[in-house]
Amino acid sequence: MKKAAPSQRADIVIGGAGFAGLALAIALRQALGDGFTITVADPALAQVPSKDPRATAIAAAARRLFEAIGVWDAVAPGAQPILDMVVTDSKLDDVVRPTFLTFGGEVEPGEAFAHMIENRHLIDALVAKAQELGVDLRATAVARFDNAPHSIGVTLGNGDTIQARLLVGADGARSKIREQAGIVTHGWNYDQSAIVTTVAHEREHNGRAEEHFLPAGPFAILPLTGNRVSIVWTESNRDAERMIALPDEEFHTELEKRFGLHLGDLKVAGPRKAFPLGLFTARDFIAERLALVGDAAHVIHPIAGQGLNMGLRDVAALAEAIADAARLGLDIGGADVLERYQRWRRFDTMTMGVATDGLNKLFSNHSDVLRLARDVGLGVVERIPALKKVFIREAAGFTGDVPKLMRGEGV
Repeated sequence: MKKAAPSQRADIVIGGAGFAGLALAIALRQALGDGFTITVADPALAQVPSKDPRATAIAAAARRLFEAIGVWDAVAPGAQPILDMVVTDSKLDDVVRPTFLTFGGEVEPGEAFAHMIENRHLIDALVAKAQELGVDLRATAVARFDNAPHSIGVTLGNGDTIQARLLVGADGARSKIREQAGIVTHGWNYDQSAIVTTVAHEREHNGRAEEHFLPAGPFAILPLTGNRVSIVWTESNRDAERMIALPDEEFHTELEKRFGLHLGDLKVAGPRKAFPLGLFTARDFIAERLALVGDAAHVIHPIAGQGLNMGLRDVAALAEAIADAARLGLDIGGADVLERYQRWRRFDTMTMGVATDGLNKLFSNHSDVLRLARDVGLGVVERIPALKKVFIREAAGFTGDVPKLMRGEGV
């Protein structure tokens, strides 16, 4: 009979090596030094370099976090600042798409309110930084865990066991860690999917982002470096499935109908995929010696582009709570530390969830009455510079109780 391998030890085990899991590991390693041991476990770590074809909007506060943990310089050359944004509202076959709202792209002089970056570049930079700092990276999943009086025993998919003081679930919307902890989620699926792809075009986009509100949902054009944009195109689940299956020529026709011709000839330059949309929030963000961050804790509609940035705000708040506790000699996995994190993040998360749900219901419909009401509202915002500034700061992530990392400070 084979003898079981002895249990290893770590201060924190993080299940999930996406943006949130890796950023948390790096921030804590930097804040607390080499004596603080962190293991990150995710089968995706076997795929280096990353092949993720998607792109993401990084709000200014999130960019400051990446700057604070020493990652931004590695990805800045491939990051496209959003220099301004235009919002239109129309029906699909309308000849004219009137502009109801425009935003300047600076939250502070010289600082764009957001950047677009391709996921694979950012993931690779995070992995490289984690390796440089000595974070223990394991290309396997968290299989199960068991609580002990002063620790949590984590078993990995390869059979290794680790005794840790805290387990963090950063394993996405279908979190197995959340499921094993018995934490239920509240929310619902929308009858919508987001079609995501990259489009090359003839003319320069000049850093302009566009959001066309159409009856089926928003059609977002988000600038990338070069003459390329990332498309986030919302349709009903049925129509999205049909669009994805279309032959290239027919897909191009549907794309052009929504995109328009203002950037010249178009060409799909990446794979096209559809992602079902929903609103879900975990009933609790914590359990005994366990914390959830990112999509494991909450999923919101992409209409405001805030999903990733909300997850990074979780990371910044949890890192600050843990670092403060460690410096005071407190138990980093103790109930008081985790309660501080949960109190910090729950209200903000619920507020953003309600806001994005309301926006989706207001804009994704065929009602002429609601269309008139929202267009009047957009017009009012357009005419009040102070109100536009508030919206920009919200989109940039600088409202509410902002954690240190999101202000560009170390923890």
